[in-house]
Amino acid sequence: MKMSFLKKTNIPQILFSILVLSSCGKDKNGGQEEAVKEKDTLGKMVPMGPEKKISASYINSVKGRINHFYNKNWPNNSMNGSFLVAKNGQIIFEKYNGFANKNKDTKITADTPVQIASVSKVLTATAVLKLINLGKIGLDQKVNTILKTFPYEECTVRMLLCHRSGMRNYAYFTDRDKSVWDRHNQLTNKDILDILATKNVGLESRVGTRFAYCNTNYAMLALIIEKITGLTYKEAMYQMIFKPLGMTHTYVFDDDKERKNIVPSYKGNGVEIGFDYLDNVYGDKNVFSTVRDLLKFDRARNAPDFLKPALLKEVYTGQSNERKGTKNYGLGIRMINWETGQNFYFHNGWWHGNTSSYITLMNEGVTIIALSNKMTRNTYAVRKLAPVFGDYPFQFKDEE
Repeated sequence: MKMSFLKKTNIPQILFSILVLSSCGKDKNGGQEEAVKEKDTLGKMVPMGPEKKISASYINSVKGRINHFYNKNWPNNSMNGSFLVAKNGQIIFEKYNGFANKNKDTKITADTPVQIASVSKVLTATAVLKLINLGKIGLDQKVNTILKTFPYEECTVRMLLCHRSGMRNYAYFTDRDKSVWDRHNQLTNKDILDILATKNVGLESRVGTRFAYCNTNYAMLALIIEKITGLTYKEAMYQMIFKPLGMTHTYVFDDDKERKNIVPSYKGNGVEIGFDYLDNVYGDKNVFSTVRDLLKFDRARNAPDFLKPALLKEVYTGQSNERKGTKNYGLGIRMINWETGQNFYFHNGWWHGNTSSYITLMNEGVTIIALSNKMTRNTYAVRKLAPVFGDYPFQFKDEE
């Protein structure tokens, strides 16, 4: 019987089948191993995992105070923007009011991206920090080893991040002298680098000697992102931050494509503010987003594996200590450091009629964000909510 079975059976075919199955198994496992081993060469952001759910009683205990603040700060729903407060990524309070576009009679909703102005710097810094985290660049690497025509030899990536380069603001050195720049032409990041390299515009202070908030620093950081990733800033931000975090209503403004479609900004009296020659520069501004998308971004920055511990510590350490005081600046984040030990981390923005405020209360897991496309300083008042959640010794009577 055994001999009869073997005679009828195609032994080579059986052996071949076993070999194929074995090979498929190896390919499958090998493929999984390759997927695990595949390196992230861009330093893509990873969403925050599940966080501790907040109770209904907790929400009720703070919601009334937030609502009181909202009604006092923006009486009669006068905000003309977006406002959100969340804890552990869970929204406690949000409001959307006013016009996205008065001419089109469109209203601001949860899905309306507006210009976040200098809050864009936090996102630009985040992309740079992720590249540092990967070892693609060094925090104290000299800028001219990356941008070859950059003229200030002692300036480092760190100095750009914390505004200690000594450079002048591009909005000022391109404003008056036509031999430096003709304002009839749109200025770009590359143009700024070319001007620095060829026009001898000079420094405001010696490199590395003092803090001076300057948009030019972040225009250069955007060029560094492009140089290291081989992508445009717009595409790099999409691939590194917006796409992996599901920030579906966030983008970098592209003047050629989006000018007619973006949410415009307005003066306090409701008059629309037009574009000018500075509107093509990115890195320091020009990210459009929503409060919900920025909440996703904030939670990802608070995730345990955002950055290596040593680098993360640098981010939230004040880099501008030449003058004693509570105000300071880290690596892409503003801060207030009280002598009592409390720390408050935030960034504000203002461009044309757009004002923005991003606050991350790290110890409490609280995110506070306000965005407006109609000029008002009330956006910045959202810091008054910090004491609702923790021990933040603001003296608000001094600001009234």
